[in-house]
Amino acid sequence: MKKFSISGVLCILALAICCGGMQCFGNVALAANTSDLYESKSAYLMDYASGETLFAKDETKHLPVASMVKMMTILIALEEYDLENITLDTLITTTENASSMGGSQVFLDPYVDYTFEDLLKSVIVASANDSSVALAEYFNGNENAFTNRMNRRAKELGMADTHYSNCTGLPSAEQYSSAKDSAILLKEILKHDLYHNYSTIWMDELVHPSGRTTELVNTNRLIRYFDGCDGGKTGSTNEAGCCLCASAKRDDMRLISVVVGAPNSKTRFNESATLLNYGFTNFVSEKLVDSGVAIKTLPVFKGKTDSVDAYASEDFARVVKKGSQSGYDVSVETDERVKAPTKAGDVVGHAVITKNGEVIKTIPIVVKEDIRHLSLFETAKEIAKKW
Repeated sequence: MKKFSISGVLCILALAICCGGMQCFGNVALAANTSDLYESKSAYLMDYASGETLFAKDETKHLPVASMVKMMTILIALEEYDLENITLDTLITTTENASSMGGSQVFLDPYVDYTFEDLLKSVIVASANDSSVALAEYFNGNENAFTNRMNRRAKELGMADTHYSNCTGLPSAEQYSSAKDSAILLKEILKHDLYHNYSTIWMDELVHPSGRTTELVNTNRLIRYFDGCDGGKTGSTNEAGCCLCASAKRDDMRLISVVVGAPNSKTRFNESATLLNYGFTNFVSEKLVDSGVAIKTLPVFKGKTDSVDAYASEDFARVVKKGSQSGYDVSVETDERVKAPTKAGDVVGHAVITKNGEVIKTIPIVVKEDIRHLSLFETAKEIAKKW
């Protein structure tokens, strides 16, 4: 009996030692070096709201990313739309060069007018090389000039491990990106409402001006089969292997996963789903400052209204391990009162976020409405009311 007890204790200790080097990853127990799980050359998981890294394997390694390059083409097109430099109905005349692009395409006719919406949708849904070049030529005259613009925009976004040679992701010795930069890029794309009009389309069709049709099928299988996935971009060439940058949202948390250089398509989808499941299973997003909820109500001096609500000018969220505390503190400092007149956006204080005594971020607190100053007559009436 004594020997059995000792053996049992030894077994328990051995199990504890083994488990000490393990962590729960979704429903799979993994070694502490979780990068060993992945067949992909690079993998990355990021919280959308905070930009915090939740998992990384060679996330800054310079690698070909195939059609994930088109995310920058998409972003620039979306930014042009938001700047009102183009409308969905704007007609874009294709060239022989654009229509002759190989690889993934929607078989555009040359010297024919297509709407901006049709071209953009075919890039987002079906990863069309020909539509990508048509957009590049429209915005900057030729693909080379547009590619220079892509590199400038990448630099502005802090994508330090990216260099573009074309707008499609077709093989080029000088073209590379990284898993982390791909996540940064998708995060920027997701800010644009127009993108979400097309990113969840599973099947559609492009009707050419001639009347023929081309079927559009979303290359991102997770759109249909992974709960919460609502965006992303695939890529696949012999040089790059199989790649996928994907975004999924559940409740208040959005995650972005990236795999680069998977050996086959099945692996890229499985590893992307594993990354996302890991994030949703083990972390929770904690919104510390909510710009949609009034932080304080302030009295108004000599205004048409007696008080006004004050709001943070932006949200502040952090992702934390489930069951843990974020460790952040928020203090609010505002003016004692608001003096009319005011305009929407006027700063009336600040929210200061600290962690371990260190200031992490300061967010302006603003009013969201115009308040007119009382005229002399209106001031006299107010005084009379109080007598």
